[in-house]
Amino acid sequence: MRQLEGSTTAAGLRFAIVVAKFNDFVTERLQTAAVEALAAAGVSNDDICVIKVPGAFEIPFAARQAAQQGRFAAVVCLGCVIKGETAHFEYIASAASHGIADAAAATGVPMAFGLLTTSSVEEALERAGAGPSNKGWEAAMAAVEMATLQRKITQAGRRAPAGHARGATGRRGRPSGARGTRGKQ
Repeated sequence: MRQLEGSTTAAGLRFAIVVAKFNDFVTERLQTAAVEALAAAGVSNDDICVIKVPGAFEIPFAARQAAQQGRFAAVVCLGCVIKGETAHFEYIASAASHGIADAAAATGVPMAFGLLTTSSVEEALERAGAGPSNKGWEAAMAAVEMATLQRKITQAGRRAPAGHARGATGRRGRPSGARGTRGKQ
């Protein structure tokens, strides 16, 4: 049995970080922690592209656009939606969440979910504190693990099953050089 797992190091891989500007007193902290996490994983500053969008609703569009470029191993999505008096919170949180998942599925590029959906400013600031408990840090590390896991899955899929040398079969799945018996009894 083979078990595949992502790594916490990603030197040489490129990452996009899509950050909502709305509630920037929180999202700037998420961004700082995400960049620090990527640096801790061995990612160079030159391999990080920060993309600013107006709010959480716009995150999926920018994340999908970044992923479609084929330059990034993963996309980190960061934003903050704080519940208010209306249903607006539910609509934005749902649209952004589903949009990020849809963008990842459509592009095949891992996307890490760092969208805070909190009941208060205090809750948001608590989740954006210093250190590894910061949700921006956690999202960036999830992106590193998924990007490296995706590479391992791809490599494992390219390996021939045990006992079968790659390229040792012909067009119809028979060993190279073997002749068919169609029409011969």
